[in-house]
Amino acid sequence: MTTLATPMTSSATRRPANRRLSAYLACAVTVTAAVNACSPSPPADAFLTRAERTDYRETSSYADVVDFLERAAAASPSVHYTTYGFTTEGRALPLAVVGDIADASPTSVRASGKTVVYLQGNIHAGEVCGKEALQMLLRDLLAGRHGEWRESMVLLIAPIYNADGNERVTLTNRGRQHGPIGGMGQRPNAQGYDLNRDHMKLDSPEARSVARLLSEYDPQVAVDLHTTNGTRHAYHLTYSPPLHPNTPAGIDEFLRGGLLPQVTEAILQEHGWHYYYYGNAFAPGGGERGWYTFDHRPRFNNNYISLRNRIAILSEAYSYATFEERVLATLYFVEEILDYVHQHADEVRQIVADADAASVVGHSLALRAAPERSAEPVDILMGAVVEEVHPLTGRPLLLRADTQYVEPMYEYGTFAPTLNERVPQAYLIPAELQDVLIRLAAHGIALEPATGAEGAAGAAGADGAAPMPLDAEVFRIDSVRTSERPFQGRNEQTLFGRYEPTRLTPAPGDMWARADQPLGRLLFSLVEPQSDDGFANWGFLADRLEAGGVYPIVRVPGG
Repeated sequence: MTTLATPMTSSATRRPANRRLSAYLACAVTVTAAVNACSPSPPADAFLTRAERTDYRETSSYADVVDFLERAAAASPSVHYTTYGFTTEGRALPLAVVGDIADASPTSVRASGKTVVYLQGNIHAGEVCGKEALQMLLRDLLAGRHGEWRESMVLLIAPIYNADGNERVTLTNRGRQHGPIGGMGQRPNAQGYDLNRDHMKLDSPEARSVARLLSEYDPQVAVDLHTTNGTRHAYHLTYSPPLHPNTPAGIDEFLRGGLLPQVTEAILQEHGWHYYYYGNAFAPGGGERGWYTFDHRPRFNNNYISLRNRIAILSEAYSYATFEERVLATLYFVEEILDYVHQHADEVRQIVADADAASVVGHSLALRAAPERSAEPVDILMGAVVEEVHPLTGRPLLLRADTQYVEPMYEYGTFAPTLNERVPQAYLIPAELQDVLIRLAAHGIALEPATGAEGAAGAAGADGAAPMPLDAEVFRIDSVRTSERPFQGRNEQTLFGRYEPTRLTPAPGDMWARADQPLGRLLFSLVEPQSDDGFANWGFLADRLEAGGVYPIVRVPGG
Protein backbone atom coordinates (compact mmCIF):
# COMPACT_ATOMS: atom_id res chain seq x y z
CA MET A 1 0.00 0.00 0.00
CA THR A 2 1.31 3.45 -0.95
CA THR A 3 0.04 6.63 0.69
CA LEU A 4 -0.71 9.40 -1.78
CA ALA A 5 1.49 12.46 -1.57
CA THR A 6 -1.44 14.89 -1.62
CA PRO A 7 -4.19 14.00 0.82
CA MET A 8 -7.62 15.57 0.46
CA THR A 9 -8.23 18.58 2.67
CA SER A 10 -11.12 19.25 4.97
CA SER A 11 -12.24 22.28 2.98
CA ALA A 12 -12.42 20.14 -0.16
CA THR A 13 -14.69 17.56 1.41
CA ARG A 14 -16.97 19.29 3.90
CA ARG A 15 -18.57 22.38 2.33
CA PRO A 16 -17.78 22.37 -1.38
CA ALA A 17 -20.99 23.99 -2.49
CA ASN A 18 -21.20 27.34 -0.71
CA ARG A 19 -20.32 29.41 -3.77
CA ARG A 20 -22.47 27.22 -5.97
CA LEU A 21 -25.44 27.57 -3.61
CA SER A 22 -25.07 31.35 -3.67
CA ALA A 23 -25.10 31.21 -7.45
CA TYR A 24 -28.23 29.07 -7.33
CA LEU A 25 -29.98 31.62 -5.13
CA ALA A 26 -29.13 34.31 -7.65
CA CYS A 27 -30.32 31.97 -10.39
CA ALA A 28 -33.64 31.46 -8.63
CA VAL A 29 -34.19 35.21 -8.37
CA THR A 30 -33.37 35.68 -12.06
CA VAL A 31 -35.68 32.92 -13.23
CA THR A 32 -38.64 33.78 -11.06
CA ALA A 33 -38.33 37.49 -11.82
CA ALA A 34 -38.40 36.76 -15.54
CA VAL A 35 -41.46 34.56 -15.21
CA ASN A 36 -43.30 36.97 -12.93
CA ALA A 37 -42.26 40.33 -14.39
CA CYS A 38 -45.74 41.78 -13.92
CA SER A 39 -46.42 40.34 -10.47
CA PRO A 40 -44.72 40.41 -7.06
CA SER A 41 -41.45 38.48 -7.07
CA PRO A 42 -41.62 35.10 -5.33
CA PRO A 43 -39.12 34.15 -2.63
CA ALA A 44 -35.51 33.76 -3.71
CA ASP A 45 -35.65 30.03 -2.97
CA ALA A 46 -38.47 29.38 -5.46
CA PHE A 47 -36.28 27.07 -7.52
CA LEU A 48 -34.23 25.54 -4.75
CA THR A 49 -34.71 21.87 -4.09
CA ARG A 50 -36.04 20.60 -0.81
CA ALA A 51 -32.56 19.32 -0.02
CA GLU A 52 -31.11 22.80 -0.42
CA ARG A 53 -33.92 24.52 1.48
CA THR A 54 -33.31 22.21 4.48
CA ASP A 55 -29.50 22.40 4.34
CA TYR A 56 -29.49 18.81 3.06
CA ARG A 57 -31.38 17.40 6.03
CA GLU A 58 -34.30 16.24 3.87
CA THR A 59 -34.94 14.95 0.38
CA SER A 60 -37.69 15.78 -2.09
CA SER A 61 -41.06 14.09 -1.94
CA TYR A 62 -42.96 13.00 -5.03
CA ALA A 63 -45.13 16.13 -4.75
CA ASP A 64 -42.00 18.29 -4.50
CA VAL A 65 -40.59 16.86 -7.73
CA VAL A 66 -43.83 17.14 -9.68
CA ASP A 67 -44.27 20.74 -8.52
CA PHE A 68 -40.67 21.59 -9.43
CA LEU A 69 -41.00 20.15 -12.94
CA GLU A 70 -44.37 21.75 -13.57
CA ARG A 71 -43.11 25.19 -12.50
CA ALA A 72 -39.99 24.74 -14.60
CA ALA A 73 -42.18 24.04 -17.64
CA ALA A 74 -44.22 27.17 -16.92
CA ALA A 75 -41.01 29.19 -16.68
CA SER A 76 -39.51 28.35 -20.07
CA PRO A 77 -40.74 27.44 -23.56
CA SER A 78 -37.81 25.01 -23.81
CA VAL A 79 -39.07 22.89 -20.90
CA HIS A 80 -42.10 20.67 -21.42
CA TYR A 81 -43.78 18.71 -18.64
CA THR A 82 -45.33 15.31 -19.27
CA THR A 83 -45.60 11.85 -17.74
CA TYR A 84 -44.40 8.55 -19.16
CA GLY A 85 -46.27 5.90 -17.19
CA PHE A 86 -47.50 4.93 -13.76
CA THR A 87 -46.31 3.23 -10.61
CA THR A 88 -47.93 0.27 -8.88
CA GLU A 89 -49.91 2.64 -6.69
CA GLY A 90 -51.00 4.77 -9.62
CA ARG A 91 -48.61 7.71 -9.35
CA ALA A 92 -47.88 9.27 -12.72
CA LEU A 93 -44.14 9.22 -13.50
CA PRO A 94 -43.02 12.81 -14.19
CA LEU A 95 -40.76 13.77 -17.08
CA ALA A 96 -39.28 17.10 -18.16
CA VAL A 97 -38.44 17.21 -21.86
CA VAL A 98 -35.91 19.97 -22.49
CA GLY A 99 -34.91 21.27 -25.89
CA ASP A 100 -35.92 23.30 -28.93
CA ILE A 101 -39.00 21.24 -29.76
CA ALA A 102 -42.70 21.98 -30.20
CA ASP A 103 -43.95 19.83 -27.34
CA ALA A 104 -43.11 16.88 -25.09
CA SER A 105 -44.34 14.17 -27.46
CA PRO A 106 -42.05 11.41 -28.74
CA THR A 107 -42.95 12.53 -32.26
CA SER A 108 -41.56 16.02 -31.66
CA VAL A 109 -38.46 14.72 -29.94
CA ARG A 110 -37.59 12.21 -32.64
CA ALA A 111 -38.40 14.70 -35.42
CA SER A 112 -35.82 17.12 -33.99
CA GLY A 113 -33.00 15.00 -35.42
CA LYS A 114 -30.97 15.77 -32.29
CA THR A 115 -29.24 13.45 -29.88
CA VAL A 116 -31.70 12.39 -27.18
CA VAL A 117 -30.37 11.77 -23.64
CA TYR A 118 -32.43 10.10 -20.90
CA LEU A 119 -31.44 11.01 -17.32
CA GLN A 120 -32.99 8.82 -14.61
CA GLY A 121 -32.85 9.18 -10.83
CA ASN A 122 -34.22 7.29 -7.85
CA ILE A 123 -34.63 3.78 -9.21
CA HIS A 124 -33.70 2.86 -5.62
CA ALA A 125 -35.61 5.39 -3.54
CA GLY A 126 -33.10 5.51 -0.71
CA GLU A 127 -30.41 6.57 -3.19
CA VAL A 128 -31.70 10.10 -3.58
CA CYS A 129 -28.73 12.10 -4.83
CA GLY A 130 -29.75 11.73 -8.49
CA LYS A 131 -33.25 13.00 -7.78
CA GLU A 132 -31.86 16.21 -6.26
CA ALA A 133 -29.08 16.64 -8.83
CA LEU A 134 -31.48 16.43 -11.78
CA GLN A 135 -33.68 19.15 -10.33
CA MET A 136 -30.61 21.34 -9.88
CA LEU A 137 -29.57 20.63 -13.46
CA LEU A 138 -32.99 21.65 -14.70
CA ARG A 139 -32.79 24.89 -12.73
CA ASP A 140 -29.42 25.64 -14.32
CA LEU A 141 -30.97 25.18 -17.74
CA LEU A 142 -33.78 27.56 -16.81
CA ALA A 143 -31.18 30.17 -15.87
CA GLY A 144 -29.53 29.92 -19.30
CA ARG A 145 -26.53 27.82 -18.35
CA HIS A 146 -25.38 25.19 -20.85
CA GLY A 147 -27.32 26.88 -23.62
CA GLU A 148 -25.08 25.24 -26.19
CA TRP A 149 -26.57 21.84 -25.34
CA ARG A 150 -29.82 22.78 -27.06
CA GLU A 151 -27.96 23.00 -30.38
CA SER A 152 -27.34 19.25 -30.39
CA MET A 153 -29.47 17.53 -27.73
CA VAL A 154 -32.92 17.00 -26.29
CA LEU A 155 -32.92 15.95 -22.63
CA LEU A 156 -35.44 13.62 -21.00
CA ILE A 157 -35.17 14.34 -17.26
CA ALA A 158 -36.87 11.76 -14.99
CA PRO A 159 -35.80 12.50 -11.40
CA ILE A 160 -38.08 10.07 -9.54
CA TYR A 161 -38.52 6.68 -11.16
CA ASN A 162 -39.38 4.69 -8.01
CA ALA A 163 -42.02 7.16 -6.86
CA ASP A 164 -43.86 4.71 -4.58
CA GLY A 165 -40.68 3.69 -2.81
CA ASN A 166 -39.76 7.36 -2.44
CA GLU A 167 -42.84 8.01 -0.29
CA ARG A 168 -42.02 5.23 2.17
CA VAL A 169 -39.65 7.39 4.18
CA THR A 170 -38.14 6.16 7.43
CA LEU A 171 -35.15 7.36 9.44
CA THR A 172 -33.58 3.90 9.26
CA ASN A 173 -33.64 3.23 5.51
CA ARG A 174 -30.14 2.85 4.03
CA GLY A 175 -28.58 2.05 7.38
CA ARG A 176 -25.25 3.79 7.80
CA GLN A 177 -25.48 6.04 4.75
CA HIS A 178 -24.60 9.59 5.75
CA GLY A 179 -27.92 11.36 5.46
CA PRO A 180 -30.29 12.85 4.74
CA ILE A 181 -31.00 12.68 8.46
CA GLY A 182 -34.69 13.36 7.87
CA GLY A 183 -34.98 9.98 6.24
CA MET A 184 -35.34 8.62 2.73
CA GLY A 185 -37.42 6.11 0.83
CA GLN A 186 -36.95 2.37 0.43
CA ARG A 187 -35.08 0.36 -2.17
CA PRO A 188 -37.97 -1.65 -3.71
CA ASN A 189 -41.19 -0.42 -5.26
CA ALA A 190 -44.64 -0.92 -3.73
CA GLN A 191 -44.71 -4.53 -4.99
CA GLY A 192 -41.49 -5.27 -3.13
CA TYR A 193 -39.51 -5.53 -6.38
CA ASP A 194 -36.08 -4.11 -7.00
CA LEU A 195 -36.74 -2.14 -10.19
CA ASN A 196 -33.10 -2.53 -11.19
CA ARG A 197 -33.66 -6.27 -11.52
CA ASP A 198 -36.88 -5.98 -13.53
CA HIS A 199 -35.79 -4.73 -16.95
CA MET A 200 -36.03 -8.14 -18.61
CA LYS A 201 -39.04 -9.75 -16.93
CA LEU A 202 -41.12 -6.51 -16.76
CA ASP A 203 -43.16 -7.57 -13.74
CA SER A 204 -43.68 -3.97 -12.60
CA PRO A 205 -45.64 -1.15 -14.24
CA GLU A 206 -42.60 1.06 -13.69
CA ALA A 207 -40.33 -1.19 -15.78
CA ARG A 208 -42.94 -1.41 -18.52
CA SER A 209 -43.23 2.38 -18.45
CA VAL A 210 -39.48 2.79 -18.96
CA ALA A 211 -39.43 0.18 -21.73
CA ARG A 212 -42.17 2.13 -23.50
CA LEU A 213 -40.28 5.40 -23.03
CA LEU A 214 -37.16 3.84 -24.53
CA SER A 215 -39.14 2.57 -27.52
CA GLU A 216 -41.12 5.75 -28.15
CA TYR A 217 -38.56 8.49 -27.44
CA ASP A 218 -35.62 6.34 -28.54
CA PRO A 219 -32.84 8.09 -26.59
CA GLN A 220 -29.34 7.39 -27.87
CA VAL A 221 -27.81 7.89 -24.40
CA ALA A 222 -29.11 6.96 -20.94
CA VAL A 223 -27.66 7.74 -17.50
CA ASP A 224 -28.92 5.92 -14.39
CA LEU A 225 -28.11 7.63 -11.07
CA HIS A 226 -27.49 5.66 -7.85
CA THR A 227 -25.67 5.75 -4.51
CA THR A 228 -23.20 2.98 -3.78
CA ASN A 229 -22.77 0.68 -0.78
CA GLY A 230 -20.02 -1.47 0.61
CA THR A 231 -16.35 -0.76 0.16
CA ARG A 232 -14.77 2.18 1.95
CA HIS A 233 -12.91 3.61 -0.99
CA ALA A 234 -11.81 7.19 -1.69
CA TYR A 235 -13.80 7.92 -4.85
CA HIS A 236 -16.58 10.47 -4.67
CA LEU A 237 -18.32 8.60 -7.45
CA THR A 238 -17.86 5.36 -9.34
CA TYR A 239 -19.38 4.53 -12.70
CA SER A 240 -19.88 1.70 -15.12
CA PRO A 241 -20.41 1.26 -18.83
CA PRO A 242 -22.56 -1.71 -19.92
CA LEU A 243 -21.07 -5.03 -18.83
CA HIS A 244 -22.85 -7.57 -21.03
CA PRO A 245 -20.48 -9.25 -23.53
CA ASN A 246 -23.08 -8.72 -26.28
CA THR A 247 -22.84 -4.93 -25.99
CA PRO A 248 -22.09 -3.48 -29.46
CA ALA A 249 -18.35 -2.86 -29.70
CA GLY A 250 -18.79 0.76 -30.78
CA ILE A 251 -20.64 1.58 -27.55
CA ASP A 252 -17.97 0.02 -25.36
CA GLU A 253 -15.17 1.78 -27.23
CA PHE A 254 -16.93 5.15 -27.05
CA LEU A 255 -17.34 4.90 -23.28
CA ARG A 256 -14.14 3.17 -22.15
CA GLY A 257 -11.89 4.80 -24.71
CA GLY A 258 -13.34 8.29 -24.73
CA LEU A 259 -16.18 9.59 -22.58
CA LEU A 260 -15.41 8.04 -19.19
CA PRO A 261 -11.65 8.79 -19.11
CA GLN A 262 -12.19 12.36 -20.29
CA VAL A 263 -15.05 13.02 -17.87
CA THR A 264 -12.95 11.60 -15.03
CA GLU A 265 -10.03 13.89 -15.86
CA ALA A 266 -12.26 16.94 -16.27
CA ILE A 267 -13.81 16.47 -12.82
CA LEU A 268 -10.43 15.94 -11.18
CA GLN A 269 -9.08 19.11 -12.77
CA GLU A 270 -12.14 21.24 -12.01
CA HIS A 271 -13.27 19.91 -8.63
CA GLY A 272 -10.35 17.90 -7.25
CA TRP A 273 -12.49 14.79 -6.81
CA HIS A 274 -11.53 11.29 -7.91
CA TYR A 275 -13.97 9.14 -9.92
CA TYR A 276 -13.37 5.61 -11.17
CA TYR A 277 -15.01 2.45 -12.49
CA TYR A 278 -17.53 0.95 -10.10
CA GLY A 279 -16.30 -1.85 -7.88
CA ASN A 280 -15.98 -3.32 -4.44
CA ALA A 281 -12.76 -4.63 -2.90
CA PHE A 282 -13.16 -8.11 -1.49
CA ALA A 283 -11.94 -11.69 -1.76
CA PRO A 284 -14.83 -13.94 -2.87
CA GLY A 285 -14.81 -17.30 -1.13
CA GLY A 286 -11.61 -16.36 0.67
CA GLY A 287 -9.74 -16.19 -2.61
CA GLU A 288 -7.86 -13.36 -4.25
CA ARG A 289 -8.73 -9.86 -3.16
CA GLY A 290 -9.68 -7.74 -6.14
CA TRP A 291 -11.78 -4.84 -7.41
CA TYR A 292 -15.02 -6.49 -8.55
CA THR A 293 -17.71 -4.76 -10.55
CA PHE A 294 -21.37 -5.85 -10.41
CA ASP A 295 -23.34 -8.16 -12.71
CA HIS A 296 -23.33 -8.47 -16.50
CA ARG A 297 -26.97 -9.52 -16.85
CA PRO A 298 -29.46 -7.22 -18.62
CA ARG A 299 -31.88 -7.19 -15.69
CA PHE A 300 -29.72 -4.19 -14.69
CA ASN A 301 -30.56 -0.88 -16.36
CA ASN A 302 -27.34 -0.03 -18.18
CA ASN A 303 -26.81 -3.61 -19.39
CA TYR A 304 -30.38 -3.79 -20.65
CA ILE A 305 -30.12 -0.51 -22.53
CA SER A 306 -26.91 -1.66 -24.22
CA LEU A 307 -28.76 -4.66 -25.68
CA ARG A 308 -31.11 -2.09 -27.21
CA ASN A 309 -28.00 -0.73 -29.02
CA ARG A 310 -27.89 2.42 -26.90
CA ILE A 311 -25.13 4.10 -24.87
CA ALA A 312 -25.76 3.59 -21.16
CA ILE A 313 -23.90 4.78 -18.07
CA LEU A 314 -24.32 3.83 -14.41
CA SER A 315 -23.47 6.45 -11.76
CA GLU A 316 -22.84 5.53 -8.11
CA ALA A 317 -22.16 8.39 -5.70
CA TYR A 318 -20.24 7.35 -2.57
CA SER A 319 -22.60 6.40 0.25
CA TYR A 320 -20.43 7.72 3.08
CA ALA A 321 -19.78 11.16 1.63
CA THR A 322 -22.13 13.80 2.97
CA PHE A 323 -25.51 14.04 1.29
CA GLU A 324 -24.52 17.41 -0.17
CA GLU A 325 -21.32 15.99 -1.63
CA ARG A 326 -23.19 13.04 -3.14
CA VAL A 327 -25.62 15.37 -4.86
CA LEU A 328 -22.86 17.57 -6.21
CA ALA A 329 -20.71 14.61 -7.30
CA THR A 330 -23.70 13.33 -9.28
CA LEU A 331 -24.46 16.75 -10.75
CA TYR A 332 -20.85 17.25 -11.86
CA PHE A 333 -20.86 13.81 -13.49
CA VAL A 334 -24.04 14.47 -15.45
CA GLU A 335 -22.80 17.89 -16.56
CA GLU A 336 -19.53 16.50 -17.87
CA ILE A 337 -21.31 13.63 -19.64
CA LEU A 338 -23.62 16.08 -21.37
CA ASP A 339 -20.71 18.31 -22.35
CA TYR A 340 -18.97 15.33 -23.93
CA VAL A 341 -22.09 14.08 -25.70
CA HIS A 342 -22.74 17.60 -27.02
CA GLN A 343 -19.23 17.76 -28.44
CA HIS A 344 -19.59 14.28 -30.00
CA ALA A 345 -23.28 14.35 -30.90
CA ASP A 346 -22.80 13.27 -34.50
CA GLU A 347 -20.54 10.41 -33.42
CA VAL A 348 -23.11 9.27 -30.85
CA ARG A 349 -25.88 9.12 -33.42
CA GLN A 350 -23.62 7.26 -35.86
CA ILE A 351 -22.61 4.66 -33.26
CA VAL A 352 -26.25 3.96 -32.52
CA ALA A 353 -27.26 3.90 -36.18
CA ASP A 354 -24.45 1.48 -36.99
CA ALA A 355 -25.49 -0.84 -34.16
CA ASP A 356 -29.11 -0.80 -35.33
CA ALA A 357 -28.10 -1.55 -38.91
CA ALA A 358 -25.78 -4.44 -38.06
CA SER A 359 -27.67 -7.74 -38.12
CA VAL A 360 -26.62 -10.29 -35.49
CA VAL A 361 -28.02 -13.23 -37.45
CA GLY A 362 -25.36 -15.93 -37.73
CA HIS A 363 -23.17 -14.37 -35.05
CA SER A 364 -22.10 -16.24 -31.93
CA LEU A 365 -23.36 -14.32 -28.89
CA ALA A 366 -23.06 -14.92 -25.15
CA LEU A 367 -25.79 -16.62 -23.14
CA ARG A 368 -23.83 -16.73 -19.87
CA ALA A 369 -20.66 -15.01 -18.70
CA ALA A 370 -18.17 -14.75 -15.86
CA PRO A 371 -15.88 -11.96 -14.61
CA GLU A 372 -12.47 -11.74 -16.25
CA ARG A 373 -9.34 -10.52 -14.49
CA SER A 374 -7.24 -7.60 -15.67
CA ALA A 375 -3.89 -8.44 -17.20
CA GLU A 376 -2.05 -6.57 -14.46
CA PRO A 377 -2.97 -5.19 -11.03
CA VAL A 378 -4.42 -1.68 -11.01
CA ASP A 379 -4.06 1.03 -8.39
CA ILE A 380 -7.32 1.41 -6.47
CA LEU A 381 -7.82 4.47 -4.30
CA MET A 382 -8.94 3.27 -0.89
CA GLY A 383 -10.21 5.37 2.01
CA ALA A 384 -11.59 5.32 5.52
CA VAL A 385 -14.62 6.48 7.49
CA VAL A 386 -15.36 7.88 10.90
CA GLU A 387 -18.40 6.88 12.88
CA GLU A 388 -20.96 9.49 13.89
CA VAL A 389 -24.31 9.23 15.67
CA HIS A 390 -27.59 9.92 13.93
CA PRO A 391 -29.01 12.88 15.92
CA LEU A 392 -32.59 11.54 15.85
CA THR A 393 -32.18 7.78 16.20
CA GLY A 394 -28.86 7.40 18.01
CA ARG A 395 -27.80 4.83 15.42
CA PRO A 396 -24.33 4.95 13.86
CA LEU A 397 -23.64 6.79 10.61
CA LEU A 398 -20.43 6.54 8.61
CA LEU A 399 -18.73 9.66 7.27
CA ARG A 400 -16.00 9.75 4.66
CA ALA A 401 -12.66 10.60 6.30
CA ASP A 402 -9.86 12.72 4.82
CA THR A 403 -7.72 9.62 4.27
CA GLN A 404 -6.74 7.90 1.07
CA TYR A 405 -4.13 5.40 -0.01
CA VAL A 406 -3.41 3.29 -3.06
CA GLU A 407 -3.88 -0.47 -2.94
CA PRO A 408 -2.82 -2.41 -6.05
CA MET A 409 -5.16 -5.28 -6.89
CA TYR A 410 -6.47 -7.12 -9.90
CA GLU A 411 -9.59 -5.64 -11.41
CA TYR A 412 -12.59 -7.72 -12.40
CA GLY A 413 -14.38 -5.08 -14.43
CA THR A 414 -15.39 -6.97 -17.58
CA PHE A 415 -17.04 -10.27 -18.43
CA ALA A 416 -16.16 -13.09 -20.80
CA PRO A 417 -18.71 -15.51 -22.28
CA THR A 418 -18.91 -18.97 -20.72
CA LEU A 419 -21.66 -20.19 -23.04
CA ASN A 420 -22.31 -19.00 -26.59
CA GLU A 421 -24.96 -19.74 -29.17
CA ARG A 422 -25.40 -18.88 -32.83
CA VAL A 423 -28.15 -16.34 -33.54
CA PRO A 424 -30.87 -17.79 -35.81
CA GLN A 425 -32.87 -16.07 -38.51
CA ALA A 426 -36.06 -16.01 -36.45
CA TYR A 427 -37.92 -17.46 -33.48
CA LEU A 428 -41.41 -18.92 -33.69
CA ILE A 429 -43.50 -17.99 -30.65
CA PRO A 430 -46.55 -20.25 -30.27
CA ALA A 431 -49.92 -18.51 -29.95
CA GLU A 432 -50.57 -20.06 -26.53
CA LEU A 433 -47.55 -18.25 -25.06
CA GLN A 434 -49.56 -15.06 -24.75
CA ASP A 435 -47.63 -13.79 -21.74
CA VAL A 436 -44.35 -14.10 -23.65
CA LEU A 437 -45.83 -12.34 -26.69
CA ILE A 438 -47.16 -9.51 -24.55
CA ARG A 439 -43.80 -9.00 -22.85
CA LEU A 440 -41.89 -9.06 -26.13
CA ALA A 441 -44.21 -6.37 -27.47
CA ALA A 442 -43.74 -4.37 -24.26
CA HIS A 443 -39.99 -4.37 -24.92
CA GLY A 444 -40.69 -2.96 -28.39
CA ILE A 445 -39.66 -6.12 -30.24
CA ALA A 446 -41.31 -6.42 -33.64
CA LEU A 447 -43.55 -9.46 -34.15
CA GLU A 448 -45.36 -10.65 -37.26
CA PRO A 449 -47.88 -13.39 -38.00
CA ALA A 450 -46.37 -16.74 -38.89
CA THR A 451 -49.31 -17.63 -41.14
CA GLY A 452 -50.97 -15.68 -43.95
CA ALA A 453 -49.51 -13.67 -46.79
CA GLU A 454 -47.15 -11.79 -44.46
CA GLY A 455 -45.74 -14.93 -42.83
CA ALA A 456 -41.97 -15.10 -42.35
CA ALA A 457 -39.39 -17.57 -43.57
CA GLY A 458 -41.56 -18.90 -46.37
CA ALA A 459 -44.15 -20.26 -43.97
CA ALA A 460 -47.07 -19.26 -46.20
CA GLY A 461 -47.83 -18.85 -49.84
CA ALA A 462 -47.78 -15.48 -51.51
CA ASP A 463 -51.57 -15.41 -51.76
CA GLY A 464 -52.22 -16.43 -48.18
CA ALA A 465 -52.47 -20.15 -48.87
CA ALA A 466 -51.99 -22.68 -46.12
CA PRO A 467 -48.58 -22.43 -44.44
CA MET A 468 -45.88 -24.79 -45.62
CA PRO A 469 -43.67 -26.95 -43.41
CA LEU A 470 -40.19 -25.58 -42.86
CA ASP A 471 -36.85 -26.64 -41.44
CA ALA A 472 -36.32 -25.47 -37.86
CA GLU A 473 -34.45 -26.29 -34.65
CA VAL A 474 -35.95 -27.38 -31.35
CA PHE A 475 -34.16 -27.37 -28.00
CA ARG A 476 -34.24 -30.80 -26.36
CA ILE A 477 -34.05 -30.45 -22.56
CA ASP A 478 -31.64 -32.73 -20.72
CA SER A 479 -32.30 -31.28 -17.27
CA VAL A 480 -33.77 -28.29 -15.46
CA ARG A 481 -32.30 -26.77 -12.31
CA THR A 482 -34.76 -24.69 -10.30
CA SER A 483 -33.77 -22.33 -7.50
CA GLU A 484 -35.21 -23.35 -4.13
CA ARG A 485 -35.73 -19.77 -3.05
CA PRO A 486 -37.67 -17.15 -4.99
CA PHE A 487 -35.87 -14.04 -6.17
CA GLN A 488 -37.93 -10.97 -7.02
CA GLY A 489 -41.05 -13.10 -6.82
CA ARG A 490 -39.81 -15.86 -9.13
CA ASN A 491 -37.86 -19.12 -8.84
CA GLU A 492 -35.13 -18.86 -11.42
CA GLN A 493 -34.40 -21.84 -13.67
CA THR A 494 -31.37 -23.02 -15.60
CA LEU A 495 -31.85 -25.30 -18.61
CA PHE A 496 -29.37 -27.81 -20.02
CA GLY A 497 -29.74 -29.49 -23.37
CA ARG A 498 -29.07 -29.15 -27.07
CA TYR A 499 -30.66 -28.11 -30.33
CA GLU A 500 -31.78 -30.71 -32.85
CA PRO A 501 -33.35 -30.34 -36.30
CA THR A 502 -37.09 -30.59 -36.82
CA ARG A 503 -39.80 -29.87 -39.36
CA LEU A 504 -42.79 -27.80 -38.36
CA THR A 505 -45.79 -25.99 -39.72
CA PRO A 506 -46.80 -22.74 -38.00
CA ALA A 507 -50.28 -22.74 -36.50
CA PRO A 508 -52.81 -19.90 -36.61
CA GLY A 509 -51.87 -17.21 -34.11
CA ASP A 510 -48.19 -18.16 -33.97
CA MET A 511 -45.83 -15.21 -34.33
CA TRP A 512 -42.38 -14.73 -35.80
CA ALA A 513 -39.75 -12.63 -34.08
CA ARG A 514 -36.97 -11.93 -36.56
CA ALA A 515 -33.44 -11.66 -35.18
CA ASP A 516 -32.31 -9.20 -37.87
CA GLN A 517 -34.32 -6.35 -36.30
CA PRO A 518 -32.51 -3.62 -34.31
CA LEU A 519 -33.51 -5.29 -31.02
CA GLY A 520 -32.11 -8.64 -32.14
CA ARG A 521 -29.58 -8.76 -29.28
CA LEU A 522 -32.33 -8.23 -26.73
CA LEU A 523 -34.60 -10.77 -28.42
CA PHE A 524 -31.79 -13.34 -28.31
CA SER A 525 -31.28 -12.86 -24.55
CA LEU A 526 -35.01 -13.02 -23.83
CA VAL A 527 -36.01 -16.17 -25.70
CA GLU A 528 -32.94 -18.42 -25.91
CA PRO A 529 -33.58 -21.31 -23.49
CA GLN A 530 -30.12 -21.20 -21.88
CA SER A 531 -29.96 -17.42 -21.47
CA ASP A 532 -29.12 -16.47 -17.89
CA ASP A 533 -31.68 -13.65 -17.93
CA GLY A 534 -34.41 -14.73 -20.32
CA PHE A 535 -38.00 -15.87 -20.04
CA ALA A 536 -36.97 -19.45 -19.23
CA ASN A 537 -34.57 -18.29 -16.52
CA TRP A 538 -37.31 -16.23 -14.85
CA GLY A 539 -39.71 -19.18 -14.74
CA PHE A 540 -42.25 -17.93 -17.26
CA LEU A 541 -42.29 -21.35 -18.93
CA ALA A 542 -41.83 -23.50 -15.82
CA ASP A 543 -44.95 -25.58 -16.39
CA ARG A 544 -43.68 -26.56 -19.87
CA LEU A 545 -40.09 -27.48 -19.04
CA GLU A 546 -39.04 -30.97 -18.05
CA ALA A 547 -36.18 -33.33 -18.74
CA GLY A 548 -36.67 -35.11 -22.05
CA GLY A 549 -39.15 -32.51 -23.25
CA VAL A 550 -38.66 -29.65 -25.68
CA TYR A 551 -38.54 -25.92 -25.22
CA PRO A 552 -41.75 -24.46 -26.70
CA ILE A 553 -40.08 -21.67 -28.70
CA VAL A 554 -38.41 -23.02 -31.84
CA ARG A 555 -36.08 -21.25 -34.20
CA VAL A 556 -35.25 -21.08 -37.88
CA PRO A 557 -31.47 -21.19 -38.43
CA GLY A 558 -29.81 -18.68 -40.65
CA GLY A 559 -26.55 -16.91 -41.40
